[in-house]
Amino acid sequence: MTTLSSRKILVVDDDGNFLKLIRMRLELAAYEVATVMNEDEAIAKARDETFALSIIDLKLVHRDGISLMEEMQSINPYMPIIILTAHGSIESAVEATKKGAFNFLNKPFDPEELLLQVEKAMENQRLISEVKRLSGLLKERYDFQNIIARSEKMRKVLELVSRIARTDSTIYISGESGTGKEVIAKAIHLASERRDRPFVDINCAAIPETLLESELFGHERGAFTDAKRSYQGLFARSHQGTIFLDEIGDMSLSIQAKLLRVLQEKKFYPLGSGKPVEVDVRVIVATNRDLEAKVKNGSFREDLFYRLSVVTIRLPALRERKDDIERLLSHFLGVFNRKYSRDIASVSESVKDFLYRHEWPGNIRELRNCIERAVIFCDSHELREEHLPAQYMKLRDQGFPDSLESIYEKLSRQRISEALAKSSGEKQKAAKLLNISRKTLYNRMKKLGME
Repeated sequence: MTTLSSRKILVVDDDGNFLKLIRMRLELAAYEVATVMNEDEAIAKARDETFALSIIDLKLVHRDGISLMEEMQSINPYMPIIILTAHGSIESAVEATKKGAFNFLNKPFDPEELLLQVEKAMENQRLISEVKRLSGLLKERYDFQNIIARSEKMRKVLELVSRIARTDSTIYISGESGTGKEVIAKAIHLASERRDRPFVDINCAAIPETLLESELFGHERGAFTDAKRSYQGLFARSHQGTIFLDEIGDMSLSIQAKLLRVLQEKKFYPLGSGKPVEVDVRVIVATNRDLEAKVKNGSFREDLFYRLSVVTIRLPALRERKDDIERLLSHFLGVFNRKYSRDIASVSESVKDFLYRHEWPGNIRELRNCIERAVIFCDSHELREEHLPAQYMKLRDQGFPDSLESIYEKLSRQRISEALAKSSGEKQKAAKLLNISRKTLYNRMKKLGME
């Protein structure tokens, strides 16, 4: 797919004075502008360079702007085009939009309207490109079959995801940082009926509270001091698609109230507007915080919590799904071999042992970063301990503290041994001393290797 240069605009018009004027207006708004006065030069430019947008006059010397537009679209089908007309012909404007023009402008143009249409065209194209990119990349990376889930806990997660993906239910994904909440949200979107519509995501904790409401719901020109133009918020942009609100637990109570209204009424009011905007959006939220605890302490609305948690998916921490570590290692090794042109074919047993024993407080994100750094510094065909980041070598040298699981196993082994000693080895009596059934005792002994 041809990519778009984010600020580069091509303008085609046979009026030199007009080209100077429009170049000045666009360059003042920090756009990079190329101007041409004839059709052949426009085609050559479109073949040689990549533009984010083209503005074409409807009436040119040798041909009309619509036929030029069609030829330029065959060169770069992802480039939006705005048609200019000095005649205000409704018929021509309708024909242009039917054949793929983003919009049209009358000459002489209003400078504010010009910039507004340019921004809208670029933003619309960005969303379309994002949908196409996700449909390709995410089907490869985040399709259910490609999400690494050897462990029983992750298999159950994907079974739940596959059942609810084609519904329109609101979904609440909980889990520690780095467990892959966004990956699951994207997989749900791609498996849904909305897969060809936008997937829009936002980290609510990364945007100041004063800006978050405008970012989500948009604003009208003049709604506040710096609102020089109208702005379409993320809910409007994700119409008929999916919006993913990450770190929802950091959202203020006032914005929570507005979000609840959107979920209930399927409409909202942009800042400074008295006109409601109706939307059809699937909402997926995620957080690493305990929302139920926040409900209890009054920092999260109870009615919104129940509205969001129609379906709840809890992603296990990596320490809870260590059966997946070896496959994750293999996956990341392949990713970074390709990225850094390496040919690492194997991993030493000592590295595998370390990766399995480490608790991974940063979860999959931490493991990924660890493997990436190791691949960068690996100069052989085998990944060895000396290639791991220094902080992990310090952990290895200090020794691993006992995990809760190992402490439990030691205690269980000790208690069972004491009960067997008191009962002279009779399992029935030992089970009675431990207040468990003989079958449970047998299973625990088998698990602990005490048979």
